[in-house]
Amino acid sequence: MKAHFNSKKDAFLRSFPTESVDSDNDKLTDKCKFNFSYMDFTQPAGQRFEDWSKEKLVQLLNKLHLYSKESLKYWTKARIGGRDNTVLEIYSKFPVNSDFHHPKHVPHQALWGRFRLEGRVRLVGFVIPPEYHQRKHQKTSMIFDCNTFYVVFLDENHRFYITKR
Repeated sequence: MKAHFNSKKDAFLRSFPTESVDSDNDKLTDKCKFNFSYMDFTQPAGQRFEDWSKEKLVQLLNKLHLYSKESLKYWTKARIGGRDNTVLEIYSKFPVNSDFHHPKHVPHQALWGRFRLEGRVRLVGFVIPPEYHQRKHQKTSMIFDCNTFYVVFLDENHRFYITKR
């Protein structure tokens, strides 16, 4: 008996997704997330999205796309530039030597940090402390996630943590 092939049916069946969120091949839970709900556009040292050129915004989105492929922990170890610089630096507190100030709407427990983008350009924000990881929020009952970077400032001129004037 001769087999009957239906190319349309075969193409249709090949179009179905084969991955699952809980498969061994997909590392969905390991990939970092970016949250922009804490953005502060009121500080003179920072910028608004509309202050950046289209080219700079495209670079930002391309970097976010790249950074989203790995965990925050991965980026804290990934070397960039000279000396001991890493792509993501997490500080224990808000830096003293800064042209920014700690916004009132950002939690006092925030562990401040920055992603290096291009040259002096930084994406500044915070992560929650490790002791909150997997803990339920008392009101919402949602789980805290230490693999989320909460963006607060666009820092085009490296003014968040000033290392040299």
